Formats: sequence, structure tokens, C-alpha cells
Amino acid sequence: MTPLAAEIGPRAGEARRIKAGRIAFVCASAPSAQDCRDRLVRIYGDISIAEADIVVALGGDGFMLETLHAVLGRNLPVYGMNCGSVGFLMNGFGEANLVNRLNTAQAAILHPLRMHAVTASGSVEEALALNEVSLLRQLRQAAKIRISVDGRQRIPELICDGVLVSTPAGSTAYNLSAHGPIVPLSANLLPLTPISAFRPRRWRGALLPSGAEVLFEVLEGDKRPVAAVADFTEVRDVASVAVSEDRSITTTILFDPDQGLSERIIAEQFTV
Repeated sequence: MTPLAAEIGPRAGEARRIKAGRIAFVCASAPSAQDCRDRLVRIYGDISIAEADIVVALGGDGFMLETLHAVLGRNLPVYGMNCGSVGFLMNGFGEANLVNRLNTAQAAILHPLRMHAVTASGSVEEALALNEVSLLRQLRQAAKIRISVDGRQRIPELICDGVLVSTPAGSTAYNLSAHGPIVPLSANLLPLTPISAFRPRRWRGALLPSGAEVLFEVLEGDKRPVAAVADFTEVRDVASVAVSEDRSITTTILFDPDQGLSERIIAEQFTV
């Protein structure tokens, strides 16, 4: 079975050949990120994403996620430099030797989750998620959600604030905050994690094979409305949500040697 995500360097026998003048620099709206971009552009030049061989994203993890969504399907690697508050997906900022850093970086190849949501009115909306797809109660009352995996009912009624399916790359984000497991990139698994589950009280979630299709059905939706969120896309008043990995789409994140995403995910499990 093909791994959900792999981490590699430049192809065997072949160096990555990024040159100054072929780099698109994008930045978050924070003044500090804009200042970093101005400094790098003065040294290395700047072109549009459409013309670039690589994108350098300047900001925090939130901006990195936005950038990855912007280049989905373009076969364009993204190298992040931390100019924000959280930098799990970012490398350290530095002006010197950037071209060499880009050419020697390790590549983490990721596949998104696809959300297929049907609303109470019957409309259908789809979206992609590189972190997670989450279902969340909209009002004061707990949600009631039925969970099926590959057509087989697994939880007849989960009473909760919500529930999510995460990618391995996203397992250290909202999934971890909801006490879900951290999953290595090569584990070929998707965490399914409840958010403040009331019943079944002792259910802590599951680890699913990456090829699984998860179906969430909202019970008593008129009384207990639920919203579904795929990274930045929110759909309110959903009746059902299907989630599965979309292996036809890839995105590539670059990391400095010995600081790759696999190592960061492993190290995060030993943080106390």
C-alpha cells in the first residue's frame, strides 16, 4: 500500500536546481512578515507563483496552510520560513544561502482529505483539507452524530461537541488539542477523534487505514445543528459528511536537512 505521506530529498542522482530569480515570495499580512519578504526580494528577486519553480512562504503555520491550498495541483513545492507565532511547518528565517537551503531541503509529500457535505436543504459542497475535517455543534446543545466506516456503522450515536478526521501532518494540530494521537507521516493512518464526547463517555477515537471512507450522519439536525469545516471552508447545517483521502492531489513541503516533518512529528510525542 502506498504511504499516506513520504519524506524524501532530491531524487537519487539528481540535485534540485532552484535558482535565484525563480522563487516566488509570499507573506502573511503581519508587518514583520512583510519586512522579511522585502529583505529577501532585494537579494533574490521575485516572480509570480505562475512563473516560479518554488514558493517561499513567510509567516506562521496558518499562512503556510493558506499557501499550500493556493498551490494544490500545481506540482510546486513550498518552503516556509517562520515569521509568525507558531512555526511547526516552518523553517527558521535567514537571508543567507537561501538557494542552497532550497536545493538541499527534504520534501514531505502530502495528500489532502476530501470533504463531501450534504446540507439539510439538500445542497452539496466539497472542499479539501490538509489538516483535518471537523464537525462542530452550532448551538448550545450537544451534537448527535452517527459514524460509519466503509459502509459499516461503528458508532450509532455519538453525543459530543464534535468529531474530526485528521491527516498525519495535521495530527499535531486540532487533533492533538482534542487529545487525539500523533501519527507519523509513513504510518498510513487517519486519526478519528471525538471532541468532548459525552456518550459513549469512554470512546477516545480510532486509527483508520488511509483508504477508509468515513461517513458522519447528523441526528436531530433541526434541534442540534452541526457545521462541518475542512481547513478554511465551513459548511453549516449539514445532514451528512463523507471524508476520504484524495490521492489524486499532492502538495510538497520542504524542510531543512535533519529537521524534516517526520522528525518533528516524532519529537512532538516526547514534548513534556
